[in-house]
Amino acid sequence: MSERVKLSRVESAFERLDYPVTRDDAAAEFADVTLLFADGDANLGELVSELGSDAFHGPEELFEELQNVLPVEAVGEPGQSEGDA
Repeated sequence: MSERVKLSRVESAFERLDYPVTRDDAAAEFADVTLLFADGDANLGELVSELGSDAFHGPEELFEELQNVLPVEAVGEPGQSEGDA
């Protein structure tokens, strides 16, 4: 059974890794984890595999890089307006 983690809790999931960790090892660790967004989800292992760094020295560093590859569905509330009303 795959694990499901909310975006707001993903940094806690990153804390269970032993650091430093390579991008490939981190991606493999989270291959069966679904990351839940405000309006959708994605495979956390696939997102981690897209990160720019080859290695990470702590959960904060991994989380910061994750922010750069999150899809638009990860931000905001479902159905939220951009203020164009």
